[in-house]
Amino acid sequence: MSDQPGRPPRKPGKPHRRPKKDAVRILAFEALRAVDERDAYANLVLPPLLRKAREKGDFDARDAALATELVYGTLRRQGTYDAIVSACIDRPLREVDPPVLDVLNLGVHQLLGTRIPTHAAVSASVELARVVLGDGRAKFVNAVLRKVSQHDLDAWVERVAPPYDDDPDDHLSVVHSHPRWVVSALWDSLGGGRAGIEDLLEADNERPEVTLVARPGRATAEDVLAEVGEDSGLPGRWSPYAVRLAEGGEPGSFDIVRSGRAGVQDEGSQLVAIALANAPVEGRDEKWLDGCAGPGGKAAMLAGLAAERGATLLASEKQPHRAGLVAKALAGNPGPYQVIAADGTRPPWGPETFDRILMDVPCTGLGALRRRPEARWRRRSEDLEGFAPLQRDLLRKALESVRVGGVVGYATCSPHLAETRAVVGDVLKQFAGAELVDARPLMEGVPALGEGPDVQLWPHLHGTDAMYLALIRRTA
Repeated sequence: MSDQPGRPPRKPGKPHRRPKKDAVRILAFEALRAVDERDAYANLVLPPLLRKAREKGDFDARDAALATELVYGTLRRQGTYDAIVSACIDRPLREVDPPVLDVLNLGVHQLLGTRIPTHAAVSASVELARVVLGDGRAKFVNAVLRKVSQHDLDAWVERVAPPYDDDPDDHLSVVHSHPRWVVSALWDSLGGGRAGIEDLLEADNERPEVTLVARPGRATAEDVLAEVGEDSGLPGRWSPYAVRLAEGGEPGSFDIVRSGRAGVQDEGSQLVAIALANAPVEGRDEKWLDGCAGPGGKAAMLAGLAAERGATLLASEKQPHRAGLVAKALAGNPGPYQVIAADGTRPPWGPETFDRILMDVPCTGLGALRRRPEARWRRRSEDLEGFAPLQRDLLRKALESVRVGGVVGYATCSPHLAETRAVVGDVLKQFAGAELVDARPLMEGVPALGEGPDVQLWPHLHGTDAMYLALIRRTA
């Protein structure tokens, strides 16, 4: 008998089954698609997705932790996983649709980068594919992941990475999942042999600590530690204002953060602001400028430190919406300050106005690949050409804007030599009345700061983002 009039009888076989919807993996897939399709950053996309899932009652803390690991782990290891998937298919990787590749890489990460059992990793990934891609593509995902599951990560890397002796840069690129040009640039900046660059690339692939900053004049590190608790917080390594959160700590859960007395800020960023604030100046010390102030972390530190000395801070940011973030970060500062939306290459202030200037210029962001792993795949070496004129213009204007005897701090969150020493060297050749100040003594207790006078911080040596700082005193 047929199921319905006019329809033939059903053929015997497996009954049709709707795919099971796995909320964790669907959310991870949605985050990866947003990163790819909208050029979004995972650290901006993921929190609202997790918040929405918790509000719906779909998620608990363990679900959120797994979703976070799947997203960041997949993004960090994308280059290695792409090479492995490429070895398991019979077509060029570029011919695989991006959504399919996202599902595959999520599955590969579960197989090779987590402790999820093989059967569970494959079956969960195939179910995800059925939900978001359809049955046909799910079969392709199943076939590829079964091939991947035949070897562990070390065995796969040995198969897909070229030998180190034949091509060191390409070997490190595949093994440590960084584009070749980034490997080469980081190695040039770091110097030294194989061990150092491997340590750096490995550090880029580790989950960074969340670091809080006690904003000067509003809170102390002891205040933050008292609220966070000994089980959840540790003092910073180098900054007297830093508190490191234990894994899984949520900054927004603490009143001291919600009130703005403390914020989230990498310790390297804190060190840059402290060094600029403590650099010796000749004569008065009343007017400070943060010339590229968005989103406001360094500005909030500088405003507090300035207030303690009776100085004022002008925080300038070109983008109005980012200037709004700066104003929010500075709200409640105990001393006088001002926030404006202005272009530092065409400043509204006159020459020789300030005693101290911080110019943390726009850059490729290669120093923060731990926090924004997708940036390594998004950036291209050609991007350096776009940033170069702006970086030089901003530094030149800063030197014109500081008075004789005052100090400019040139900072970037990139260790690329084209964004650091090359910029400083070129500008100083053109601006005769300026000299470098040794920044190393102003980061007291921090080891391995190099030959100076500038400073380059490193994730593998200092546990910070790869911040660069050159201090320049105007002499004429």
